[in-house]
Amino acid sequence: MSGEELAGIIKVQVIPWSLFLIMLGMGLSLIPDDFRRVLKYPRAVVVGLGCQLLLLPIIGFALANLMPLSPELAVGVMLLAVCPGGTTSNLFAHLGRGDVALSVTLTAVASIITVFTIPFIVNASLLYFLGETSTLTLPVGRTILTLVLLTIVPISLGMLIRNWRPAFAIRAEPHVKRFAILVLAGLIALIIFQQRDVVIDHLIAAGPVSLVLNISTMAAGFVIARWLRLNRAQSLSVTFEVGLQNSSLAILLAVSLLQSYEMSTTPAIYSMVMFATAGLLVYWLNRKGDTPDATGSQAQ
Repeated sequence: MSGEELAGIIKVQVIPWSLFLIMLGMGLSLIPDDFRRVLKYPRAVVVGLGCQLLLLPIIGFALANLMPLSPELAVGVMLLAVCPGGTTSNLFAHLGRGDVALSVTLTAVASIITVFTIPFIVNASLLYFLGETSTLTLPVGRTILTLVLLTIVPISLGMLIRNWRPAFAIRAEPHVKRFAILVLAGLIALIIFQQRDVVIDHLIAAGPVSLVLNISTMAAGFVIARWLRLNRAQSLSVTFEVGLQNSSLAILLAVSLLQSYEMSTTPAIYSMVMFATAGLLVYWLNRKGDTPDATGSQAQ
């Protein structure tokens, strides 16, 4: 099997099925209360979703314009910015002593909403950065259907398994999370291999914007959450939710739907950056030894 054939199989089969399993794992961690929390504690959820769905794309668009990026790398920034948080944000919310219940709720709700927002924002980004002469677009209907099949369907299936076989779901969930990290590492390795001739140039170009995007969105998420009177634990969850994106989904959009490894470079680099910065933040939080607010275990 040639390298081209292997890359084709990975794009068409491995990446979509891997994302399906990752989202299935997310569903294994969800219960109906995670969605009812939207109505029970609306302020924290609205603040978190506002930062995730509005603030992040705005900051991403600004940085893509201000920093010296090729049009493809700029689109990669927007691919990342329109994706929801992933299971990684829930993990770091737990490690950083944030409000895990709020983090899970934000991830689940944003994963559903972005199914319908991603095609329009990405197409606008393609038109803006690549110009009107570009024929590259995301077909709206096909993209929404693909995202439904790869996000809403496996999340729903995971929730059904959690309801029918809770003990199995609880045992399987940590294994699926480890699988998600391995898949992401494999995707990064694939992108580096496919872009090996220009990987250093792309790293120099996309590395700074990835770092600035990550740090600025996490900082803005925390400041806005505190300003709007969320407690410390909730604010930390918003911080991780805004700063730790579902990079696997961004890579799938770039490689499988847009057929562009170059556009996947920014999400791949961002993945490495976000693990490093989130890890340092968790280390600092635990070393500092502060305890969350008294209401930190409950979203408001």
